Amino acid sequence: MARRPKAPKDMSTLFNSTTGTLAQIKAKTNSLNQLCDIVRQICPDLPEDAFNITNFVNNTLLIEVKSPVWGQRLQFERNNICQLLNKKTQGQFCHIEIKVNPYGHQQAAKKMSYERKTTTAATQNISMNTAKHLLEVAENAPKGLKEKLEKLASIAKRE
Repeated sequence: MARRPKAPKDMSTLFNSTTGTLAQIKAKTNSLNQLCDIVRQICPDLPEDAFNITNFVNNTLLIEVKSPVWGQRLQFERNNICQLLNKKTQGQFCHIEIKVNPYGHQQAAKKMSYERKTTTAATQNISMNTAKHLLEVAENAPKGLKEKLEKLASIAKRE
């Protein structure tokens, strides 16, 4: 069987094609970028990382915000955003759904879990001098507070 030589394909043809999975991904990415620009035009005061255009399904645009404050800001401008979206997309999008997701970005969640671990480790180190002062304060404290201060002072005695 004879070997057929194949000339290598130019990869840019895959990106510039109008059919196929890459073309669909490219079209959707471009659409999301355009929709993000529309929201930025209407709300220029929003920080870059305050919201994400996450997806569009049917005729609904899904916007994810980090904070309820920014979600409320987008709610105030919802009608203006819808009107501009209708105009620029020829009626393709006429609804907006705004969701608050404070842990939408994984980096923020990892950083917070790291900070929690370090703060719990730091609270377990109490010097004997601090324990002595806590016990002095506990002498004149009410019953509930006294128990908690004594428990806190006992941490220093364990180490």
